[in-house]
Order: sequence, then structure tokens, then C-alpha cells
Amino acid sequence: MDRTEQLEQARGAADKARYLASVAERHAYNEREKTPAFAAASAAWADVARTHAAIAALLPDTTTED
Repeated sequence: MDRTEQLEQARGAADKARYLASVAERHAYNEREKTPAFAAASAAWADVARTHAAIAALLPDTTTED
């Protein structure tokens, strides 16, 4: 994977983390027993996003300026 693909993967993982955090927040009001699982899933996807971003930072920029 090149840098651009790593950044796309990071964005996708961050979107999943954001979605799962919102689901956890919704469940906090009426189904508290589900909240920790959704919060943990959100945290895991956030870790994935950070990992992809860190890998992208180490790869050379392959974009060309026109």
C-alpha cells in the first residue's frame, strides 16, 4: 500500500470509530449494557486509524504537483 491508500484506510477507520461512538452515546440513555461494547469497538477502530496514519507518515509522498 502506498501513502495515499494508507490515508484512505485511516479515514475509513476514523469514520467507523466516529459512527460507533455515536451508537455508544445513543445506547447510554436507554440500553446501558450495550454502551461499553460499542465504546470499545469505537476505540479499536480509532487505534486502527492512528496506525494507518502513522504508517502513512513513514511512507514517501508519491503525489506529483502539476
